Amino acid sequence: MEQQEYARRRRELMNLMGDNAVAVVAAAPERPRNRDVMHPYRQDSDLYYLTGFPEPESVLVLIPGRETGEFILFCRERDPDKEVWDGPRAGQDGARECYGADEAFPVDDIDEVLPGMLEGKDRLYCTMGLNPDFDHAILGWVNQVRARSRAGARAPGEFVALEHPLHEMRLIKSPAELEQMRQAAQVSARAHRRAMALCRPGMAEYELEAEFHAIFRRSNGWHAYPPIVGGGRNGCILHYIDNNASLRDGDLVLIDAGVELDCYASDITRTFPVNGRFTAEQRAVYEIVLSAQAAAIDAVRPGNHWNMPHEAALQVLVQGLVNLELLQGDVDQLIEDEAYRPFFMHRTGHWLGMDVHDVGDYRIDGQWRLLEPGMVVTVEPGLYIADTIPEVDERWHNIGVRIEDDVAVTSDGHTILSAGVPKTVADVQAAMAEG
Repeated sequence: MEQQEYARRRRELMNLMGDNAVAVVAAAPERPRNRDVMHPYRQDSDLYYLTGFPEPESVLVLIPGRETGEFILFCRERDPDKEVWDGPRAGQDGARECYGADEAFPVDDIDEVLPGMLEGKDRLYCTMGLNPDFDHAILGWVNQVRARSRAGARAPGEFVALEHPLHEMRLIKSPAELEQMRQAAQVSARAHRRAMALCRPGMAEYELEAEFHAIFRRSNGWHAYPPIVGGGRNGCILHYIDNNASLRDGDLVLIDAGVELDCYASDITRTFPVNGRFTAEQRAVYEIVLSAQAAAIDAVRPGNHWNMPHEAALQVLVQGLVNLELLQGDVDQLIEDEAYRPFFMHRTGHWLGMDVHDVGDYRIDGQWRLLEPGMVVTVEPGLYIADTIPEVDERWHNIGVRIEDDVAVTSDGHTILSAGVPKTVADVQAAMAEG
């Protein structure tokens, strides 16, 4: 992402904040994996959205109208000894020269410097409740100012949740963001096609998972979330991530995996037969889910509310379950009674962006919000007929199907960012035959 993009976002946020306000955003903390080994670091999405700065132990401060600079970054100092072990740091010079900070200070000096920046401000924008250590630090800085009230110092009188203005900004993607997400979807599409081509009975689920990791890393990406590779019964477990079972002849395999590129996620699911050919029962269920997804995607357009794709998918799924005699009764009544929930227990999608379950309100004033150009959603209906559901003929047992694509709302409808992955029965079987 170009630095001009981050600068535009900071200007927009500061315009929303108004005069005599200050915003403080902390980097994500580093997390230990075990003993002295850390998890790979991933920056806090809000801080990265506003700066592109990738390092831990950093704090962003925005002060609209500040004469000596509105964009202040606290970050680690250069340290040749530590950089031998962990790689180069930007330091204060890099924060200014490479990331556009007006001023940069060592993060070790933040307790002495930041309280003075809060003094005299009416409103403090911050996010509370996610990082207890940072919550404590924020209160400490404000209390430093309050302690000098007899000397005329005035602390911010109002704490404002930064999430409301910032996450509304993040919900509407810019052209640069949409292009980044399209690239991520294309990388994920290659991996899904590769998995289809390689899949054979007797393989382990983790062998297919390995193909995703290889393709993602070749594009300098990482998994946006733990991948799901579930064969047979495991495909009916919504968040199955063990990925250690053998793939059996005659079963389906469900793969939910997407790459993250430059902190932007993709999220794609495909389901296909391990041996390359759908059985009659598998195909019947698959065609219902595919039709439900088509109906839901068609409902993704400006002016429709958030829940309309879900409602469209439900109509098709429940009618399909009735046609298969897995449910009996009137479709609308079955939907009202949620009789479908043993077979479809999640919603049809979520916001997608820097977080795989991205930020943004789904309701406004108690009403489903309207879709707008620049929003990106997933569309992922499914049916899961586990062998634990009573009174279901065993020929349907352990058929789990989910089909998921990434869909951007446009001015006149939508575009499918992940369109490069086969999903009709004929196309899936052809892709598998190519292996």
